[in-house]
Amino acid sequence: MQETVRLTDLAHGGGCGCKLAPSVLREIMAGMPAAAAFPNLLVGTETSDDAAVWRLNDSQALVATTDFFMPVVDDPFEFGRIAATNALSDVYAMGAKPIFALAIVGMPVGKLPVETIQAILAGGASVCAAAGVPVAGGHSIDSVEPIYGLVALGLVHPDRVLTNRTARAGDVLILTKGLGVGILSAAFKQQRLDPAGYEALIASTTQLNLVGAELPDLAGVHAVTDVTGFGLLGHTLEMCRGAGLSAEIFAEAPVLLPGVEALAQAGVRTGASGRNWASYGEAVQLPADLPDWRRDILCDPQTSGGLLIAVAQEHADALLARVRAQGGARAAVVGRFSAGPAEIRVS
Repeated sequence: MQETVRLTDLAHGGGCGCKLAPSVLREIMAGMPAAAAFPNLLVGTETSDDAAVWRLNDSQALVATTDFFMPVVDDPFEFGRIAATNALSDVYAMGAKPIFALAIVGMPVGKLPVETIQAILAGGASVCAAAGVPVAGGHSIDSVEPIYGLVALGLVHPDRVLTNRTARAGDVLILTKGLGVGILSAAFKQQRLDPAGYEALIASTTQLNLVGAELPDLAGVHAVTDVTGFGLLGHTLEMCRGAGLSAEIFAEAPVLLPGVEALAQAGVRTGASGRNWASYGEAVQLPADLPDWRRDILCDPQTSGGLLIAVAQEHADALLARVRAQGGARAAVVGRFSAGPAEIRVS
């Protein structure tokens, strides 16, 4: 009989799927060749956008992205759902509609039962089905640690691509999901997460950002990204740098997932939140009385986080209503953009 192994115990790299620190990523990407020789490449590596975009014709552009990570939970079906939801989010963040996906599978064959691997793939396929797309193929290897994710492809009109660099002064920032996934994940690994917190973790990370495909049709939407490994502050800073604007983030405005505040106050945090702050903290002004746990939440890496949408002030209420009608009960206005240097002030 094969010994039962926790999926997260096999994720020796931490299992959070956290991105490289922004400063490290910028240094690595600095050596990438410019894409100016490819005029049909509408979005490439020059910015920190969520996906690449290639013009197919006058009415269609292909959006392509890939994302994968190690287990953040032990239930294989839920791990598959989380990873697939996370990958599809990058398509939605460009204002595109997914059309199909390819699976990326690395599994320690011999350590995990075949049934466990099948459950991971089934979880991912179930999310793709909910998004209306097939898993049309993929690639698998025998790896030391379990890895799962997707190549996700979508379509959008080339003139209506949404990026993270086109916010305007006066726009407000709407976050469509609650914050605290990283803290809940850390508590889970430490066996300090109660059933309500686990339920909130699964519900948030498996909620598709479906509204993203509608954003090009909604008035006043100027820029979009999704909040993932760099946390709310890091991804807001990317938007500031892309648009050449300053941002104000309202420290207490983001809605927190159940149990997050108590866990954060008790010192539960991820190592990535500290690395995030070390990477971009010099561009963020904090109030003198802001507690460290609140800063940790603003830097908390989100697996399968919400969309961060820059929208004209006069259209913010309508957009909030649209998001909430699609199940985004924790959507909230969390900040605003203004003219000024590319930095953030937390208030």
